[in-house]
Amino acid sequence: MEASALSRIGLAGLAVMGQNLALNVAEKGFPISVYNRTTSKVDETLDRAHREGQLPLTGHYTPRDFVLSIQRPRSVIILVKAGSPVDQTIAALSEHMSPGDCIIDGGNEWYLNTERRIHEASQKGLLYLGMGVSGGEEGARHGPSLMPGGSFEAYNNIRDILQKVAAQVDDGPCVTYIGEGGSGNFVKMVHNGIEYGDMQLISEAYDVLKHVGGLSNAELAEIFDEWNKGELESFLVEITADIFKVKDEYGEGELVDKILDKTGMKGTGKWTVQQAAELSVAAPTIAASLDCRYLSGLKEEREKAAKVLKEAGLKDEVQNVGVHVDKKRLIDDVRQALYASKICSYAQGMNLLRSKSNEKGWNLNFGELARIWKGGCIIRAVFLDRIKKAYQRNPNLASLVVDPEFAREMVQRQAAWRRVVGLAISAGISTPGMCASLSYFDTYRRARLPANLVQAQRDLFGAHTYERIDRPGSFHTEWTKLPARLVPVLSSNKWPTPSFMAD
Repeated sequence: MEASALSRIGLAGLAVMGQNLALNVAEKGFPISVYNRTTSKVDETLDRAHREGQLPLTGHYTPRDFVLSIQRPRSVIILVKAGSPVDQTIAALSEHMSPGDCIIDGGNEWYLNTERRIHEASQKGLLYLGMGVSGGEEGARHGPSLMPGGSFEAYNNIRDILQKVAAQVDDGPCVTYIGEGGSGNFVKMVHNGIEYGDMQLISEAYDVLKHVGGLSNAELAEIFDEWNKGELESFLVEITADIFKVKDEYGEGELVDKILDKTGMKGTGKWTVQQAAELSVAAPTIAASLDCRYLSGLKEEREKAAKVLKEAGLKDEVQNVGVHVDKKRLIDDVRQALYASKICSYAQGMNLLRSKSNEKGWNLNFGELARIWKGGCIIRAVFLDRIKKAYQRNPNLASLVVDPEFAREMVQRQAAWRRVVGLAISAGISTPGMCASLSYFDTYRRARLPANLVQAQRDLFGAHTYERIDRPGSFHTEWTKLPARLVPVLSSNKWPTPSFMAD
């Protein structure tokens, strides 16, 4: 084929995300070849390209024809289900590729699989990128957040395409070279973990306002619309307001009340929590959101538990609390609690990224990560610009909690935060995300914790040793062999009477 007739890039895998990303690339003026094992998907994409503006997109029905239709050095994006389908697709395409060509995996892949494939590709002279793509169907079509990691040469080959295809914000396109190895996939994984936390915190705000405050869906829609004009402005808050407005087409009332309270998941949140444990990084808000998804899946068990506990005498206190609540104050308190909880959740995610970056030598730029999440992706929010600036002020920031601006805001909001959590507990409403964030804040801010007692326990039963605050070194004590000493009562100089001699 004449070079002028060849496509600039190719994309294999034409499910929802792949099809929309291919059309996005074509719409930005880059000729693109597409391929899918199911040929009807190729036809469907060609039809859409024709209907949506005669876009420069060509369809191919065999791996060979597809690969040979692309300019060299070839760049091929694959968007298929993670795991073995990726390996199968790579095998089918690489048979026709040449040294210097590049494969870009745009799926939610486990980062170690990407690092394995980088090594395998290099043995064939091929370049490889693992690229996180966030934004769902709408983002893929009109501008996602892109997180490519792996070969920098491969990134440079398609940098101009990615910068045009990505979402555009005031300080540039929502794409940057993340780093070497599987860094792009790892960053996308943590992004999804933060997303889990965000969604859980918003659902808790909804639960408190609805069941403690007694607010209607119409009122909730109005509140979330208002919140979306201030510090909480974000994609998730915006769509939450929209959800409350949708009527049920099969009956009366709003659709949200007819949806089964059972949450699905695809694994990235679980990976995030597992990695946090592996790296000894506290991520309680993200972990709480994952636990809530697990518990939501126990629908039948929860219904039986509600019945058994009611028969055992547990009263439904939720209805009683709402009568005595100042709704205006509750709404403002929940807004502040949600914002403060989000700071802690993002802090946990960024600390996990920093720990992995240090372990792998990725040299991640946290301010730049916050910047490319400002548009296109699911967690996009005005809030992220402030995170970007926090890391610009101090690239070595230990935690967002100690950034001067965020620290001041959390201190200002902690009274409202505590009121919401306390009210929810007294009402029997579970707020595990907000509670986890508050506990994280309260633990992180204390100069001294009761961990000294835990260390004493470990030393007593396992001789694990301990350190002292007044002298260097490690120590072990034969705790059970030391003579017992009586301790005077603080309120007097008298010695207490042992309990067994009280009579």
